[in-house]
Amino acid sequence: MNRNKIDGRVKDSSLKKAKKATKIKKYDFSYSTKDYKIKFDKGLSETVIKNISKIKKEPKWMLDFRLKAYKTFIKQKLPSWGIMPLEEIDFKNITYFASVGDSEKTNWKDVPKDVKKTFDRIGVPKAERDFLAGVGAQYDSEVIYHKTKKEFEEKGVVFLSMDEGLKKYPELVKKYFGSVIPIDDNKFSSLNSAVWSGGSFVYVPKGVKVDTPLQAYFRINSSNMGQFERTLIIADEGSKIHYVEGCTAPRFSTQSLHAAVVEVIALEGASIRYTTIQNWANNIYNLVTKRAFAYKNASVEWVDGNLGSRLTMKYPAIYLKGDNSRGEVLSIAIASKNQKQDAGAKIVHQANNTTGTIVSKSISKDGGESAYRGLVRIDKGLKNVKSNVRCDAILIDSISKTDTYPVIVVDEPTAEVSHEATVGRIGEEQLFYLMSRGIDESKAITLIILGFISEFSKQIPLEYAVELNRLIEMEFENSVG
Repeated sequence: MNRNKIDGRVKDSSLKKAKKATKIKKYDFSYSTKDYKIKFDKGLSETVIKNISKIKKEPKWMLDFRLKAYKTFIKQKLPSWGIMPLEEIDFKNITYFASVGDSEKTNWKDVPKDVKKTFDRIGVPKAERDFLAGVGAQYDSEVIYHKTKKEFEEKGVVFLSMDEGLKKYPELVKKYFGSVIPIDDNKFSSLNSAVWSGGSFVYVPKGVKVDTPLQAYFRINSSNMGQFERTLIIADEGSKIHYVEGCTAPRFSTQSLHAAVVEVIALEGASIRYTTIQNWANNIYNLVTKRAFAYKNASVEWVDGNLGSRLTMKYPAIYLKGDNSRGEVLSIAIASKNQKQDAGAKIVHQANNTTGTIVSKSISKDGGESAYRGLVRIDKGLKNVKSNVRCDAILIDSISKTDTYPVIVVDEPTAEVSHEATVGRIGEEQLFYLMSRGIDESKAITLIILGFISEFSKQIPLEYAVELNRLIEMEFENSVG
């Protein structure tokens, strides 16, 4: 979250094969495990931060970084401009570190039995076998499993937990950590900087192209838990990488907090795609800061899917810092009963011949509330700059709500900028057409929604598109128009 106000793609036969290959069961948010060897008392203090750093055996500069961030966090005020007040977040009632206590494993058989059962249900082992170049699995505060396929390790690709990255590549981490998102960016990024644990560290060498995705799974498994992973991705000159993250949590009656920070650096000619498919339970406050720097001839894409959570505030940002760089953000947000999705994007043009595209789609149902909050900024004196923003929203019923808060700051009159937005209900003619052919109303609504988000689902790997479609089918199976 930034400090400013925002500072059907395959043939049917292929889809059927994918569904058979990927056994997708109804998501069960109720299960959780409590086998912790280390679990701090609730509340935050310098002692907590020092203990986190001590457990991780970090260098002094990282401890200093954490303590500086903590002092900044205390001074900063909560954002007041979102669609939901944040005062009900009780920072004193959150656990800031919990660990099953085992070292990070590279063999799935060595993962603790109780933890392994959780990730087996999510589908981590099958995903790794079938279509990933590497996988990491984080359980509350720590990554418990991480592995990269040998063929990519031999090419010099580094895919580690952030903790292991700090240990094995301290100079590289020190150079880039906090360089994209500074300590004082916003209250929740400051909190992350103070108590971060886990996350991913990715480095792709010059000219290396990783054609299959790397993926990380993040699981909050305890009530009143805070998860604060830190991810740093560096794509060196001419390289290419696709990183996918998935997020889940069991359903509790009390709140939990997810406040991640993601920093992405695409050096000259590099290409990075970062895909998120989150399916949080509705007790989670999902308050995330994601930002990328794209240098000369580089491209960065955020593909962002937001389902679930009590509140999501997330605005992936791209700073186009080099000539001929390109940025694209494609997002969907689904807000159901007692859910608020305050999401959007930010693209800042700082070089010539840059192109930025934002496509945002939202669906609100059963009284849910969604909002697009975006920023496009074009600096004075830039040549041949193009920016396009499109926001589309669907309201399933009369008690749901959607809003759009676009900010466009153009200091260069020659820039080409366009913005369009649509809001509407599902058309009665569409429903009548489908229902007249024997499709019940709930299924008809689902089909219309899947068509509405097809632009998004086309951009993610087939296996994830199948799962996303199934999640949406479950979400809308009892909807009425």
